[in-house]
Amino acid sequence: MKRANPPNFDVAAFRDALSQFATGVTVITTRAESGQLIGITASSFNSVSLDPPLVLWSLATKSASMPVFQANSHYVVNVLAATQVDLCKRFATVKGDRFAGVSHAASDTGMPVLDGALAWFECHNRSRYQEGDHVIFVGQVERCGVHEDAAQIAPLVFQAGQFHTLGSL
Repeated sequence: MKRANPPNFDVAAFRDALSQFATGVTVITTRAESGQLIGITASSFNSVSLDPPLVLWSLATKSASMPVFQANSHYVVNVLAATQVDLCKRFATVKGDRFAGVSHAASDTGMPVLDGALAWFECHNRSRYQEGDHVIFVGQVERCGVHEDAAQIAPLVFQAGQFHTLGSL
């Protein structure tokens, strides 16, 4: 099998090109064995399979949350609405208790589901693959839900370093 050629670009050019791909924004949540709630912002979410129902997302290997996500049996992918930019920023940057003052409910397995999320997916932590400087998490969806007003709620989208939402063409 032929090997890949070395890149003909630098990291900045790669990052700039990647930023042109518009993605939805999620907050991945779980509960540590100690009971502490853990959450991180991720735009790397994607569907994998309908049968069985599988989704994926990735996390930097150097993330402080990595040991908990690696070890836990379950997590929830919360798809954010356009009105939840503050939650996105909180779970991306706040140090300490990111859940302080954040309204949420416990799923069937005790994982936090964020109030107002456009959709959510409660996943069994099926498999993990280290690739480059990230770990790809594949979750088998056990339960999911959609906000009751989803048809009237715009999703939060990130592209070219800015937040956006969608409009019909």
